[in-house]
Amino acid sequence: MSVLRRGGVSSRGSAAKVVHAAASPYGSRRLVIETDGDVTAAYLKDARDSVVGATWVANHRKAPPELDQSRLDTGDPPLLPESHVRHPSGRKALDGEALEVVWFEEGDGVAVLEAGDPLIVIPGWSDMGRGIPGYARDAAHQSPFAFPLDEEIENFGPRIEQARDHWKRCRADGSWAEFQQSVLGHLLQRLGPSGHYWHDVGRQLAGGRTAVSPTVGVSERPARSNREFTVLSTVGMSRQRMPTVELYEDDVAPYGRIELAVASTLPSQKAGSIFPWLAQYPWRSVTWFAPGDVVKWYHEARTFPLSSGESSWEGVLLLDDPTRLAGPEAPAMTGLTLGGDAVRWLWLVPITGEDHRYAKSEGSDALIRRLAQQGRSWVIS
Repeated sequence: MSVLRRGGVSSRGSAAKVVHAAASPYGSRRLVIETDGDVTAAYLKDARDSVVGATWVANHRKAPPELDQSRLDTGDPPLLPESHVRHPSGRKALDGEALEVVWFEEGDGVAVLEAGDPLIVIPGWSDMGRGIPGYARDAAHQSPFAFPLDEEIENFGPRIEQARDHWKRCRADGSWAEFQQSVLGHLLQRLGPSGHYWHDVGRQLAGGRTAVSPTVGVSERPARSNREFTVLSTVGMSRQRMPTVELYEDDVAPYGRIELAVASTLPSQKAGSIFPWLAQYPWRSVTWFAPGDVVKWYHEARTFPLSSGESSWEGVLLLDDPTRLAGPEAPAMTGLTLGGDAVRWLWLVPITGEDHRYAKSEGSDALIRRLAQQGRSWVIS
């Protein structure tokens, strides 16, 4: 089945004009709206400039009675036939200045509004590799190039408004401080007084680009009389939902917001060095962290942050219930709610390359059982 252009190479040549372009706040997706004067199409691209989602937007001249296959053969988006469009005579060209781009909170989808009204939506599940396009206001019937937006506007309308509210809150003066204090207050109740605090640790892997979201800090909660280990927790990951959860879970609320934690007897500076890699990972890679996930280190094993002369760690296991492994009683971290969603803390446990392969082959539950049988502790030392 023919679909809109996908991949990283445009075949539209110099005839295509960019009407509007915008990058997501996380820097992992980019929206490009193009026209050749006859048809406008929108493309959602990844960091490698490959098209991951797309939709026909509008015809700008009289619609043909049938699909114009000749345009597809030359790599151009089609003039949709008159049976599939709301403006068979074509609509006027888009004014890029009149368009508002609203990125979903998760960063994996985007909406475009024209004069305040939804024009298109390319959600996270748009997949040109499988022939699933985005949604367009001017589409009257489903096709491989666009789904009618009005059929889903009851779902997308509130989501667009929620996304606008989210970014408005993020830009508001004092917003970060208010969020930060809510998480730090929760950590105080659950883990006791704080020690050191590291601000915006994810920027270390973002090349120092201050505009790349999300902002994530790390709070140290030193060992105390009733706890022999220090806890390091992220502060900021839960401020926004993770991408792609809705592709796997019917109810996003229990899984969408997380913070990461490490329990350790190592020096905090060393234990905390794991966080720059993971703090922005879901939004940078457009994925999510689920309980039981294993994440492989992206570089040589000897450079893994928690490595020592006696270990050969190459990744981490994410546990929502650390008591499945050996070790002391784990602190209860439940009770924080943001945006109506419960925040889940996932504990990081380093694993070897062989552990990672075993989890991928047999499943994370099998790995957890094996680590428990080996007496592996969830506290890093």
